[in-house]
Formats: sequence, structure tokens, C-alpha cells
Amino acid sequence: MAIRRFLLQLSLCRGIGQVSKVRLWQAASQHRCFTDLAALAKWAQLGPNSQAAFLNNWNSEQLAAAVEYNRQFPFITIVDEEYPAQLRETFCPPLVLFYDGQLEMLKNPLLAVVGAREMSAYGETVLRGLIPPLAKRQIAVVSGLAKGIDGMSHRLALANDGPTIGVVGCGLDRAYPPENRQLQEAVADRGLVLSEYGRGEPPLAYHFPERNRIIAGLASTVLVIEAKKRSGSLITANLALEENRTVCAVPGRIDTIRSMGCNELIAAGAKPVLRAQDILDEFLL
Repeated sequence: MAIRRFLLQLSLCRGIGQVSKVRLWQAASQHRCFTDLAALAKWAQLGPNSQAAFLNNWNSEQLAAAVEYNRQFPFITIVDEEYPAQLRETFCPPLVLFYDGQLEMLKNPLLAVVGAREMSAYGETVLRGLIPPLAKRQIAVVSGLAKGIDGMSHRLALANDGPTIGVVGCGLDRAYPPENRQLQEAVADRGLVLSEYGRGEPPLAYHFPERNRIIAGLASTVLVIEAKKRSGSLITANLALEENRTVCAVPGRIDTIRSMGCNELIAAGAKPVLRAQDILDEFLL
């Protein structure tokens, strides 16, 4: 079996978590074995549920159909030269990335921007001050095409002719939230949209923490703007710290819930960002 097809089939196989898929790939790669399913499951030390899902689904008609359908669309695998080296080195890299747009965007300096979905006027003002200078220096804004800070980051990057990359938690034929479909199409047209999920895959709740690890893994620096104490933005920041990325945060008022996450990140050692140059310094620009 061709390696790229094996990786595509493994990435689309249902009932197996992302960590188990990486273990299966590592076992297959190490032993140069792509067909002995029982041996792969043993080498990968799969749990009973994952092993059953792997053995039962691998040769199913449903998976075969999904593979044939998704082969029609552009994707890169972890063995391809175009795959981002920094992401490949993370603990649980996606085996396959489907994409719409320009893969060349991955060669730019990459800054992840994450924050509150319920963006305040303060958050928007901060973004309007920070993003244009970054766009001018061709630093690519990586975000999740969500409401609030994510969506505004992409819009400002596009408005200032800057590169931008969206990472979504569903198939590329879908948009979440639905009202950001036009934005997703604009990012795909002028930038790049990535997903580890095949066409037709809905935006399930557990996809978003998985999506966040890709955002954190792609970028060398993560910027947090407006984050509650418990939020997806802090999940992304913590994932970035685990991967030895630089985490920056914009300080906020101490009496608003939206600023608690950022202020606590700064108290714990994150770099405070007061102006665009603070971010540019991280890229030696």
C-alpha cells in the first residue's frame, strides 16, 4: 500500500483518537508494515476500544468510500516535503492536512492569534492596532476562523494585504460558525485554510481542542487577546507552552472576566504585548 494512501485511510478511520493514529503510523513506519492490522495494533499498544474500531473499520465500505472521495481534493501528509516541519515535531501531529488555498503561506513567519468569541470593543481596538504592522511585514496570522477575535484577526490581515491561515474543526466543505462561510472562502482565496478532517465531517465539540493543537503547533509564537480564565484560548496557550512556543498576551482590565486569562498568563510569565513591535521583536523584525 502506498504510504500516502495509508496515511489518508488512517486519518479518516473512525473510532480512533488522534494519539492512537499517530502511534499506529509510528508502528507502521518503524516496522515498514502497512497491512498486518493485528501486528500494528499490538505495536501501537492500542486500548481495547481503539483496537476494535481499527480492526472493524479498516476494510469497511464506508471508509473505502471516504478515502476515494477525499482523494479528489488537495491534501498533504506528514511524509510530504510541504508539511510544516515545526508541526511535524509536535507530540501529536496531524497525519493529513486537507487544504484550500496557497500552501506557500506556510513558509511565512507564523503568529497564532486566539481570543474570546465575545470580543469587546477593547479587543477590536487592540487588533486594529496590532494586525496592520504585522501584515506589512508579511507575518501570517494563524487562527481558527471562529467568531470574535479569530474572525477579526483574519479580516484585518486580509484588509491589509497580509497572509493569513485558518484552521477549522470540520471538513473544508463546511463552515463553523455558518455566518463565517464568506470569510472562510475569502481566506481560502487569498490565504490558506487547513483541516485534518475530511469533507463532510461536522464541527463536533471535541474537534476544537484538536484543532487548537494544530494552531499552537504551526506557529512559533502565540498571541492571546481577551481570554476568560477557562477557555479554548488558554487551552491553545498551554499547548503552545508544552511545545516550547513563545506565548504573548495583551493585558486587560482587572475587573472584567474577559481579561482574567490574559492577565494570569502574564503573571505566570507570558510576554506582555503593548504594541506591535513587541510581537515583531519575537520574529527579529
